[in-house]
Amino acid sequence: MTGPVGILLVEDDIEAQSALDHLVRAGFKTVVVMAPERVALTPDSAVAVIRVGWRNQSRGRVPDAVNAVARKGPGLWMHYCFNAEYLFFPFCETRKVGEMLAFHTEERRAAMLTYVVDLYAEDISTGAVCRETAHLDASGYYATSRPDPVTNYPMERQLDFHGGLRWRFEEHVPANRRRIDRIGLFRAAPGVDLREDHTFSQPEYNTYSCPWHHNLTAAICSFRAAKALTTNAGSRYDISTFMWYRSVPFEWTSQQLLDLGLMEPGQWF
Repeated sequence: MTGPVGILLVEDDIEAQSALDHLVRAGFKTVVVMAPERVALTPDSAVAVIRVGWRNQSRGRVPDAVNAVARKGPGLWMHYCFNAEYLFFPFCETRKVGEMLAFHTEERRAAMLTYVVDLYAEDISTGAVCRETAHLDASGYYATSRPDPVTNYPMERQLDFHGGLRWRFEEHVPANRRRIDRIGLFRAAPGVDLREDHTFSQPEYNTYSCPWHHNLTAAICSFRAAKALTTNAGSRYDISTFMWYRSVPFEWTSQQLLDLGLMEPGQWF
């Protein structure tokens, strides 16, 4: 297995192929696809694609799956996402993910904060997922201090980020599922494990930057929340549209995300 490694966790067949194709275009050298056998996917022959049977049926399955791959490639950079999710990073139209991670490594960073930016179809009467009419929220994002579970004091360089559909429809989202921050890129290391809340057992992995200047961040543009809100019994009959006055069409460019403040180029130009 050569890096960087993309881990695609497939929960259903909705936009599974486009998520795989996006990882290939981003420049991942190996893609580990964890998916039910019934989901048909066509791998790209130019990239090593490893397929593993997997079903996300209970809590703990996601960190178990990611940690299992991480233990096979210590020292390699890895990214994990679900189907209908797409990684964007600064200047990704002209640069590959390996170039960005090489720079990030030179800055002595072993993980990168990613914001999960909710995408949703303009008209959800026929489904919440539509790449052609995808929209996102142009505002409504905010951060709160992350308290230390032992001392209850704010932890250094760690914040809880909120916004998007999980914020606007929070009455339908459990409190422990409302954060939109995820350590979506990390360097696998012995003894460092992903946890259920998308943070890592090593505290420094969970920081948004180093102490001396701002670092790169990225975004994972995701239809996952929209899918859940339109299929869960407790919410699907209460929501007729995701559109509001701050909805804007998603342009599928890193520049739009940079302009909205949804990722940070740091010192990388």
